[in-house]
Amino acid sequence: MPYAHIYELPGGIRHNLPVHAQEIYREAFNSAYHEYKDPNLRRDGADLEETAHKVAWSAVKSKYRKDESGEWVKK
Repeated sequence: MPYAHIYELPGGIRHNLPVHAQEIYREAFNSAYHEYKDPNLRRDGADLEETAHKVAWSAVKSKYRKDESGEWVKK
């Protein structure tokens, strides 16, 4: 289900990503959730939420990386 606010994101995301990265995650998740509603557009019959989460992580990883201490920082 799409997220209206970043405080609705799963705890692991809220507790590990900076606020800006959470916003990227939420926007990408919501966009993918709507874009891939049709099961024929998903690979290997993947679940809609699983696909949206993968897209969201990809969006975050395009702008952020983990540093040596495991913290997410802007690239």
